[in-house]
Amino acid sequence: MNPSETSRIIANEAKNWRREIHQYPELLFDLPRTSAMVAEKLKAFGCDEVVTGIAKSGVVAVIAGNRGSGKTIALRCDMDALPMSEQTNLPYASKVANMMHACGHDGHTAILLGAAKRFTADRDFAGKIVLIFQPAEEGGGGGRVMLEEGLLDRFGVDEVYGMHNQPGLAVGSFAIRSGPMMAAGDRFVITINGRGGHAASPHLARDPVLVASHVIVALQSIASRFTDPFDPVVVSVTFISGGDRKALNVIPPAVEIGGTIRTMLPATRKAVEQRFRDVVLGTAKLYDAQAEIDWRPGYPVTVNNAEKTSVAIAAARSIVGADRVDGNWPMTMGSEDFSYMLERRPGAIIWLGNGDSADLHNPAYDFNDNAIAYGIDYWAALVAQQLS
Repeated sequence: MNPSETSRIIANEAKNWRREIHQYPELLFDLPRTSAMVAEKLKAFGCDEVVTGIAKSGVVAVIAGNRGSGKTIALRCDMDALPMSEQTNLPYASKVANMMHACGHDGHTAILLGAAKRFTADRDFAGKIVLIFQPAEEGGGGGRVMLEEGLLDRFGVDEVYGMHNQPGLAVGSFAIRSGPMMAAGDRFVITINGRGGHAASPHLARDPVLVASHVIVALQSIASRFTDPFDPVVVSVTFISGGDRKALNVIPPAVEIGGTIRTMLPATRKAVEQRFRDVVLGTAKLYDAQAEIDWRPGYPVTVNNAEKTSVAIAAARSIVGADRVDGNWPMTMGSEDFSYMLERRPGAIIWLGNGDSADLHNPAYDFNDNAIAYGIDYWAALVAQQLS
């Protein structure tokens, strides 16, 4: 099924908004250009209220229906880019060095702006729509900060919904699952403190390189031997630093190790953190070294409410048909700070097909503009269901 004519017309305009945002990516909470553009368009569309400055650069708009009172549902998108260099050679490629929209937040923003234009032109619904344009999803926890500043209570939000593009899923298709959908993502930095010395006399030193090597191997036992094979856990060491390539006969006094741990269940997350600490401290002690752990809690598990997942599935099927909506999409070990909002209000986040594109966070990635109309139609269908 093709998108509606109304959404196709808006999408043609929204494509240009998306490409403008794409050319001028901004990071984390520092989104002056993007948030100003969003606020300007929301005001021009005729939103009843447009509030800026939430979580520094977040924008929230309110649109009231003309069918009287009802509940209030929130639709959320993210606006920030990533600190990486684009390698697409597109005519609208990033013009900012070492910044790129490699996760499709430019597309998410354009879709929600397009939905705002549609809703302000046709207010045939009861209650209110709250549109959330969020900063700092890429590691800054912008969703959490917006909540801390009173977002949900201030605007009286009853339900909250999100959408994210998915490479490899056909354009015009949707995917979702009830319950845990995306993992919690915690990070760590370990400092192994030994005793430096001459590489010819290792017995007089306490080699932190050796200790770090054993720690890295031991950490892999958490997923392979400590947790249930049917309970997804990923432990990835992605960084190691120690010594000097110009001093290959020197055992360094310390080595740093960093990485990430992904878990899908809150109880597992807690247990894995404790096991991680035991493994690191115990292994270091075994080799007469000391370990310091800098544990950096990340986003919690993204858990879709069962009832609202059914709502999302029904909305998606109403626009593209049942065969193009997968209601039991596999869990992913990626993380999403929409999880904070889902901890506070019932709701769900859905995958929107991005077609045969490069993967997310890849320098060759680009959001598929053909998906914009489907995204607008999905938001419209969801509002029609929940605010009928």
